[in-house]
Amino acid sequence: MAKESMKAREVKRARMVAKYAAKRKALKEAGDYEGLQKLPKNASPVRMHNRCKLTGRPKGYMRQFGISRVTFREMANQGLIPGVKKASW
Repeated sequence: MAKESMKAREVKRARMVAKYAAKRKALKEAGDYEGLQKLPKNASPVRMHNRCKLTGRPKGYMRQFGISRVTFREMANQGLIPGVKKASW
């Protein structure tokens, strides 16, 4: 499990990106790069990092499911993910 502070930091970044999205777009279209530099660093979408919704793990994230590979495997083996089953051939 990730530290709660790390999860909270990512949530805070996501909120800040959403808050400044329109302003950022307008500054980019105008070509005002000095104005862009005056925005907070965390307002940049590049600084966001995908994390597992259940455990907060930052690595091994599977976009299609929104969870880490470890959590995915556990849930798939228990049959908790619809349409996913172990391969057998």
